[in-house]
Amino acid sequence: MRLLRFLPLPLLLVVGLLVAGCGGGGSSARSVPANAVAVVGPDTITKVAFNNLMAGAVRNYKARKTAFPKAGTTQYKTIQDQAIQYLVQQDELAQKAKGYSITVTPKDVQAALKQIKAQYFGGSQAKYLAQLKAQGLTEAQVEQDEYAQILSQKLYTKVTAGVTVTPAAIKAYYVSHKSSYNTAASRKVRHILVASKALADQLETQLKNGASFASLAKKYSKDPGSAKQGGDLTITKGQTVPAFDKVAFSLKTGETSPPVHSQYGWHIIQALSAITPGKVTKLASVSASIKTQLLQAKKTSTMTAWINGLKKVYAKQVAYATGYVPAATTATTATTSTSG
Repeated sequence: MRLLRFLPLPLLLVVGLLVAGCGGGGSSARSVPANAVAVVGPDTITKVAFNNLMAGAVRNYKARKTAFPKAGTTQYKTIQDQAIQYLVQQDELAQKAKGYSITVTPKDVQAALKQIKAQYFGGSQAKYLAQLKAQGLTEAQVEQDEYAQILSQKLYTKVTAGVTVTPAAIKAYYVSHKSSYNTAASRKVRHILVASKALADQLETQLKNGASFASLAKKYSKDPGSAKQGGDLTITKGQTVPAFDKVAFSLKTGETSPPVHSQYGWHIIQALSAITPGKVTKLASVSASIKTQLLQAKKTSTMTAWINGLKKVYAKQVAYATGYVPAATTATTATTSTSG
């Protein structure tokens, strides 16, 4: 369920591909207003925004009947860092979106929420609110999350708009993975597996004298996968041990082999069906699926490169207030201005 997708995270945050690796390294050369935890270029990340996010984390822990980490602990620091990094990352994306003339309107957010309510709550506002309460969420939190998701998706669409996959690339992938598009021959057989040739010879004699193959298999066969089924199994060429494979696919339908030795013991094999020939799936049949696969991989690569570039752009444009520098950054210690 989409509404629940972020519950395992302590801050109810969705920081996926689009924001992975964002956030500048921080700088001690810039001052941060007293009412803020960080600055991102021209923007300020306020303590109010940070405190609201932390309060949401507290409510989520409470809803899960889990004690929230105490201030000063490693666990608390981790949550604090995630909150600050999330706010910084989202601000970076929002700034970049402006450069692309990308906007997310309240109407966009409400449309997304309407879809969630229809899909998971039958359109019931009461059921939706009850679920939020059970998860320790507020409507404002969910709206902010939807905003972030829509913004991220629009950025992804914009950045990867020109990505294409050529027919030559599709064919090259098909050729290099051709074995994946081949289906090997198969047939139904049954066999009896025993440890000694002496016993195998005895069973062969009994079979020639009209004994039931299935009964002997159930009584004597040491193959746990087929003994209870009277030795029946369907095999695919190349998937059984070579000695077994060679004989099983050389028998005529209904024919029974003499004892065959493999590393597992001695087999008596009977062919129950004709061989179903293998087949090769033609490129035309899988071209569309290969294109989809390659296109997604190429878009992911393009987006990753874009994210890395964004990280470099903001490397010296982010500063954190004293006490709020995330452990993951390389900042020394940013300063806090005495003026608001």
